Amino acid sequence: MKRFLSLVIVALLSLGSLHAAESGWLTDYAKAQKQAAEENKPMVLNFTGSDWCGWCIRLDKEVFSQPEFVDYAKTNVVLVKLDFPRSKPQSAAEKKQNEALAQKFGIEGYPTIIVLDPKGKQLGSLGYEKGGAAKWIASLEKVTKK
Repeated sequence: MKRFLSLVIVALLSLGSLHAAESGWLTDYAKAQKQAAEENKPMVLNFTGSDWCGWCIRLDKEVFSQPEFVDYAKTNVVLVKLDFPRSKPQSAAEKKQNEALAQKFGIEGYPTIIVLDPKGKQLGSLGYEKGGAAKWIASLEKVTKK
C-alpha cells in the first residue's frame, strides 16, 4: 500500500511539473534571460514554495493557471518559476540557481514576483493579490509600463 501511495504521489508531482512547462514557465534563468532579450519582453520571476506555501498555491490557482493569464503571458512576458519545494524533487543545479537568485533579489517570503525588463533591470515586485487574473494582469502592466 505504501508503495502504491508513493507511486501516486510521484505521478501527481510529475503532472505538476508538466503543467508548469505547458503553461509557459521556464526554470532555467539563463535561458529565460536570453529569450527575454531576443523577444524584447519583460521577465516575471515567480519565487514560490509550490508544494507548501498556501498563498503561492492560491496565486497559481486563481491567476497563473487561468486561461486569461496563460494567453496574456504567451504574448507579453517571459515566465520563470523559481521553486523552493519541500517534497518535490529538484536537481542540485536548479536548487543552487534558485537560492542564488533569491539572495540576489533579497527574497524574504513567498510568493514574491520580481519583474525585470528585457535587459535584466528590476522594474518592481508583486505578490498574491485578491481579485483573479484580470486584476493581477492589470497590476503587472502597471509595473511593466513604468
